Amino acid sequence: MEGENHAVKAVNVLRSRICDPKFIFFDDSPDSNYSKLKFMISSSVTEACNNSILLLGPRGSGKSAVLELVIQYLMQEYPDSISVIRLNGLLHSDDISAFKEIARQLCMEHQLVFSKAASFDDNSQFMMAMLKECGLAHKTVIFVLDEFDLFAQGKQRLLYSLLDAMQSITSQAVVVGISCRLDADQLLEKRVRSRFSHRKLLFLPPSMEDSQRLLMHMLTLPIDSSFPHDYAVEFNKKVQNIIEDRRFKETLNKFLNIDSAVKDLLRFLFCAVSHMDLQTGFLSRENFEIAFFSIQRHPKLEFLRNCTELELYMLVCMKSLEVKEQSLCNFNSVMKGNICCYNRGQSFSSNHYYINVYWLGFRHLIDLEEISFLNFHCLNISPRKMQVLIDYYPICEELLSFRILPNLLRLKQF
Repeated sequence: MEGENHAVKAVNVLRSRICDPKFIFFDDSPDSNYSKLKFMISSSVTEACNNSILLLGPRGSGKSAVLELVIQYLMQEYPDSISVIRLNGLLHSDDISAFKEIARQLCMEHQLVFSKAASFDDNSQFMMAMLKECGLAHKTVIFVLDEFDLFAQGKQRLLYSLLDAMQSITSQAVVVGISCRLDADQLLEKRVRSRFSHRKLLFLPPSMEDSQRLLMHMLTLPIDSSFPHDYAVEFNKKVQNIIEDRRFKETLNKFLNIDSAVKDLLRFLFCAVSHMDLQTGFLSRENFEIAFFSIQRHPKLEFLRNCTELELYMLVCMKSLEVKEQSLCNFNSVMKGNICCYNRGQSFSSNHYYINVYWLGFRHLIDLEEISFLNFHCLNISPRKMQVLIDYYPICEELLSFRILPNLLRLKQF
């Protein structure tokens, strides 16, 4: 019973770590993006200089998490010298809505009355005046522009106004752009690019070695804690053996080839920890394999279990047409291909009964969203082009569990 209590406590500790961005992304080494970003923004605050920075990298690589950690640090270190304005390109890419949102947040920050009826020019002038006031009060305004590439569309008046105001010695501001487009700075107009600081931080997906180090960091229990010393040492030893195991490395490599983002790796770890056996109190390689198969389960593949044998043959035929470099096909081509293999060469193309059977199966696949039409304006169902919404390799792996696979192999459809 006592061992099970230690196991429950270990699971809770590991789960809390996985859900804590500070434990994951906090890195004081000089080469880390956290240290670089903290130095750039903190120097702008302490030295009263303007700056503009771009955080670039794929989604889920930790850009926003690292920025939030830096802002939390600055809020604690300089509580009266920081003001944060947050915009999102999905909501505020329009200049009018962007300036209105900036004015609203500035009014809320400084306890002023916000006017919803204010015009675009009024909000723009108000922002410029507030930047000067904050500069005179030695207060830095940090503008966080999420989805930065969306602000670079259109006339870019917001970006020009912000970066142009930062050229004045009376203002004190930092613009931090976050984008998953690596060429986001190339989208800027010449007048905007000339005022940009051209400081960029690149967030890359973790490599195999980085992922292994992260796993050791996340899954190692502290020795000098409330856990028994022998239990913590044995737990850490088993974790190290799992990470060094060849079959575990193969599983981890498969996962990274599909989902290489940090957030996906954390989700994988959380699922593995949740499957830990509480009776033994230790993680095992099987926990990670179960997590891998449960996470990688394709939602559309679940519906394949509700398909008939004929419908599976139709999917196989469509995938075989794609392999033959016919990326698009229609009902007639799929039906003819299935008549040759499923009905053992008998000709039923002129029989309305079999045409209706095939069409019912076709409709079922459409309802399950396994396939979809590309041209909805054509009234005749036969020539309408369509595509399969399932990847090639997942459907091959899924068909391994069906009894019809030997027939498919004999027919050399795959």
